[in-house]
Parts: sequence; C-alpha cells; structure tokens
Amino acid sequence: MLLLLGSVTIAACGAQASGSALTPPTSLTVLAASSLQPSFDKIGQQLKAQQNITTTFSYAGTQTLTAQLLQGAPADVFASADTAHMTTVQNAGLIAGPPRVFAHNRLEIAVEHGNPKGIHGLADLSRAGLVVVLADPSVPAGKYAAQALAHALVTVHPASLEPQVTGVLSKVALGEADAGIVYVSDIVASGKVDGVTIPDDQNVIADYPIAALGSAQSPAGAQAFINYVLSAGGQAVLKAAGFQGA
Repeated sequence: MLLLLGSVTIAACGAQASGSALTPPTSLTVLAASSLQPSFDKIGQQLKAQQNITTTFSYAGTQTLTAQLLQGAPADVFASADTAHMTTVQNAGLIAGPPRVFAHNRLEIAVEHGNPKGIHGLADLSRAGLVVVLADPSVPAGKYAAQALAHALVTVHPASLEPQVTGVLSKVALGEADAGIVYVSDIVASGKVDGVTIPDDQNVIADYPIAALGSAQSPAGAQAFINYVLSAGGQAVLKAAGFQGA
C-alpha cells in the first residue's frame, strides 16, 4: 500500500510539473496609447491569470510612443490610436508582422457632471467665455478633434493643447476646463465627467492597430497578447470600456 501511495504521489507531481511546463512564466512590455489604459490593464490581469503572462504597460500619447520606438526603446508590442503612426513604425522596419486593427473609437465632448454650461454640440464650443481644451494635433485624438470641428464648420480657440487625451479629460474632471473633445471610451472609463454625443456626420472613427515588434524579447508571448486582445474575451473588455469591436 505504501508503495502504491508513493507511486500515486510521484505521478501527481509529474502531472503538475508537466502542466507548469505548458505555461511557463512570460514577461512582456507593451507600449500602448493612453486611451487604452483601463481596458489593457484588465486584459493584462486576465492574461496573467489564464496564461501566466506578466505584462508591463507603458502608456502615453501615440506620437510619444512612436518617437520612443524610433529611438530604439525596447518593447514587445505596440498598440496605436491611429494607423498613421503604426505605418511610421512599420516603414522604419520595426514591426515583426502585419498590424491588426483590434478596436475602433468615436469622439465625444467631455463636460462637467450635470453639464452646467449647457453644451449640446460642437457649435457650442465656440461660445465666448467657454474654456475648451483639446489634445495637441500631433496626438491622434487632437487630429481627430480638428477633423470633427472642420466637419462641423466650427472654430475653437483652445485654452491648452494637451500631449495626450487623458490630459484633456483630467482638466475637465478637475474643473479647469468647461469642455474638451475626447474618446467615448475615456468618458465611459472615467466616470468623472459627462459626455455629449457628436453626431455621425461630424464625428470621426479612430482605428486602433496592434503589432508585435521585431525586437520582441518574447515573440511567442507578444503574439499571445495580440491573440487575446483579438479574442472574444479581449473584445468584451474593450466593448465594456466604450470601444467598438474590431
């Protein structure tokens, strides 16, 4: 009987070791547009629990991340808020494979809770005395905001141009600005501001591409992250955060 128990114990240990070997710990670095932070943080937690992949995220404006990559910053995955910057990185020979669009986003006007200034559309942003902040045009969100305002034939003189869209959201949430143009996902994730819908004929759809980098320390892990973002689980997280699916 003792011999039998010993055999069972050894077999169990062998099975456990075999299971661990199937999911060895992996570490990744992902450079991602700042608007992705709430959803990617959740995806990172899920990937850690399910596949033993630990992800370190670096969030910033897409233009900043692009500059970092062009200067040789090490990373495994790049997730951009527009296709233009991804194309720049790809043309520099830094992408391991073709980028995949994994989500779409729309613009919305962020206002203080209760909308005390009575802002109902883009035209209201040109009112005298209204403090409006936008993302800098070098940032995808700033570029898209300029396009939306042009569609609406509205001229805005922003109080500041922020280096990333989260800066716009923060100033509205803190009461330092009356309104700003951000993504729908920013408003959903924040909970600190209200959103005013921009109609389809004035709005801009942002495409978010993702790609593994040629310098990835863990190409298999990078692909696992991308696969999860594109999977039903990853897409559910993105949709819950206000993004539109791929």
